[in-house]
Amino acid sequence: MSIFLNSDSKILVQGMTGSEGTKHTKRMLASGAKVVAGVTPGKGGQVVDIDGHSIPVFNSVSEAMAATKANVSVVFVPPKFAKAAVMEAIDAKIPLCVVITEGIPVHDSVGFVNHALTLGTTRLIGPNCPGLISPGESNAGIIPADITKKGRIGLVSKSGTLTYQMMYELRDIGFSTAVGIGGDPVIGTTHIDCLAAFEADPDTDAIVMIGEIGGDAEERAAAFIKDNVRKPVVGYVAGFTAPEGKTMGHAGAIVSGSAGTAQAKQDALEAVGVKVGKTPSEAANLMRAIMGNLK
Repeated sequence: MSIFLNSDSKILVQGMTGSEGTKHTKRMLASGAKVVAGVTPGKGGQVVDIDGHSIPVFNSVSEAMAATKANVSVVFVPPKFAKAAVMEAIDAKIPLCVVITEGIPVHDSVGFVNHALTLGTTRLIGPNCPGLISPGESNAGIIPADITKKGRIGLVSKSGTLTYQMMYELRDIGFSTAVGIGGDPVIGTTHIDCLAAFEADPDTDAIVMIGEIGGDAEERAAAFIKDNVRKPVVGYVAGFTAPEGKTMGHAGAIVSGSAGTAQAKQDALEAVGVKVGKTPSEAANLMRAIMGNLK
């Protein structure tokens, strides 16, 4: 099994006819994902050939869903137009919407995240995220498909780059699903959402959780783990050397005093039994030892 994404997933790409959309649609197809449609307003009726795959383009998400039975949307729409694109996907009640776009104004993200929560029919992942992959089954986003294999570790991460590194470090063991949730202050799917799904997934034996400085998402995840997660969890928190008060890359990665620091997050996780690595490689080795003991 996997969480959120599997071999039955049928993907439409909003913004497929743009350069980024085309490039990553090609990569998704190469990994075996079922990309069945593109959506670009005004270009409906076109058919785009990508490496031998003839993919129809529709003017709207609802049209694409009706024609192809697509149940996943991946959004490669520029920030200025991203809110409208995501709202359209939510209004069409697509079950999963993966928002790759970086630089969406937080006010816009608040609008579409709240809309998704209000309707309750669409799971949002992102924005500003690499997407998710269930190796050997499907790939929705920009995560490289050839750096790991199918296995029994679940991965949830704020950082795209660290998602890839952890997948590569543990490539000999493999993953059920790896989810990059994004590092913006407002996101659709949280660490807690993924922890709950991995805990319920019978084919996930252990979980890696990657966080970073800023906010209190990791502390809230620690409280959730204490009460709800019985599977072993390994953590890594990026940003131990970040200077106080300075924004570091992701919009949400800023600390103020002791709040949001890597040390505070590590302390909260270790207090509930999560083993925390000081580096990604150390976290990978902790997980390797756990998986060895589970055999």
